Amino acid sequence: MISPTRRRVEEHTDQSINERIRRQTESNVLYFAGEGRHKIDRRLADLDWEWDMERTLEANAASITLLGLGLGALVDRRFFVLPAVVAAFLLQHAIQGWCPPVPIFRRLAFRTASEIDQERYALKAVRGDFDNLHPKDDRVGETEARRILDTVSR
Repeated sequence: MISPTRRRVEEHTDQSINERIRRQTESNVLYFAGEGRHKIDRRLADLDWEWDMERTLEANAASITLLGLGLGALVDRRFFVLPAVVAAFLLQHAIQGWCPPVPIFRRLAFRTASEIDQERYALKAVRGDFDNLHPKDDRVGETEARRILDTVSR
């Protein structure tokens, strides 16, 4: 079954793991909210470097593929099955949002990009980044739209 892109990993992850990740994110927001602007700024910088599930899965797949190709070329051609299996897993992940490495990475607390963004935007809200975004007359024109996009893109 094809899952929607945004929540496909969470939908195929055990709820207890999703809940543990959500609680950790909430704990991070509460902690940094009490630590002041400098610590929030530092945490936001750290979040820019956090590897999400997709990046982790891609790096893992590329590593195993290269290993399989190397072993197939140098040791035994039967190792060429490794890249084929990895390709099948990646296709399965693209379609369903699940493949065998996903539960392992989720247990290791790798978050999706949207889960990382939830923490990012919560911290930005605590910092006050969005306080003055709402237009005074409830209409959003081109200038306001640009200002809003610029703010949420920081």
